[in-house]
Formats: sequence, C-alpha cells, structure tokens
Amino acid sequence: MRTQDQHQRSPKVYALHAPEVECIGKGKARAPYEFGCKVSIATPVTSPKGGQFVLHAKALHGNPFDGHTLGPVVADMEKLTGVEARRIHVDKGYRGHNHPHRLRVWISGQVRRVTASIRREMKRRAAVEPVIGHVKAEHRMDRNYLKGRVGDRINAVLAAAGYNFGLLLRWLAELLRAIIRNFAETVPAQKIA
Repeated sequence: MRTQDQHQRSPKVYALHAPEVECIGKGKARAPYEFGCKVSIATPVTSPKGGQFVLHAKALHGNPFDGHTLGPVVADMEKLTGVEARRIHVDKGYRGHNHPHRLRVWISGQVRRVTASIRREMKRRAAVEPVIGHVKAEHRMDRNYLKGRVGDRINAVLAAAGYNFGLLLRWLAELLRAIIRNFAETVPAQKIA
C-alpha cells in the first residue's frame, strides 16, 4: 500500500482487511467516491398489493459500467422469475447500454417514444429508490461482515431476502389481525357474573 501511486492504472488496495474493496465514483459533490462493490437490485415497476419485492440482487465486482451490466442482470432476472420483462426502467447511469432489446429499455428523463402509460411507469420508477435505501440500511449492506468477493455476493442476496421476508412478515401480521378481528365478531360476548 505504501508504494501505490495516485495515478497508477493497476488495481489499488484500499483496505488491508478487505483487499477486494473497489473505489466507485458516485458523481455527487458531497460524496464523490464510495468504497465497496456495486450491487444491482431489480424490482417490479408495478405497485403490487404485498409490497415492492426485490426480484433480483447481484454484487458486481470490477467496478463495471452500469450499461454493460444491464444485459446479464435482465437475463438472470428473467431466468429466475420465469417472466420476460416487457419494459425496463433504469436511471441515467445506464446511458449507452448494450442491451440486445434496446426498444424495451427506458432511461429516466427520456422524452422520445414516451407514451402516457410509459410516463406513468417512469414515475413509478421513483418507488425503486426507497427500496434500495431500505435494503441498504435495514439489512446492513453498508457493512459486510462476510469475507471476500463470495461474501459480497452472499450479502447482496441475503439483504434482498431479508427485505422480502420483512414484507412477508408484515403481510402475515395483517392476516392474523384480520382473523382475530373476524373471530371476535363472530363469537358472542359472554356475560360476566
């Protein structure tokens, strides 16, 4: 680490305890860089009754360009769910993507070829950001205690599974309350002597 140069092109070591850590340029003024690995998260753009479930989560090592990750992530998601994605909504980091079906990809802020139904879906795309924030905050994606690149991959999947499990627990609690409420209404109140 002591012999590293700021301008060297070869991989750098940012942490002795985790040499797999990469520097990710965020493009924000207050926090221009982040250290770790990129994680891709996919959710449905519709508003399902049970909540906004995470359909796919994957750690992406090597700090790849976002647009180059779109094709493999969509293929993995379609294989995992068994449903072909009709339209894909992404943020501006995916400009210049190499997805084979370019006409199905909509970039936020896009004006051409946008109909009213697609505009509604693009507004729903903003609902994905809180899901990403909850997955990161609630399930400790900010600090990974698992070792190496395999640990990063496992942590991404476990964080998404934990988020989905939380939604299922909330739904089961609502179901239990409805059953108890229904049972209390059907059973007549007994007189206390």
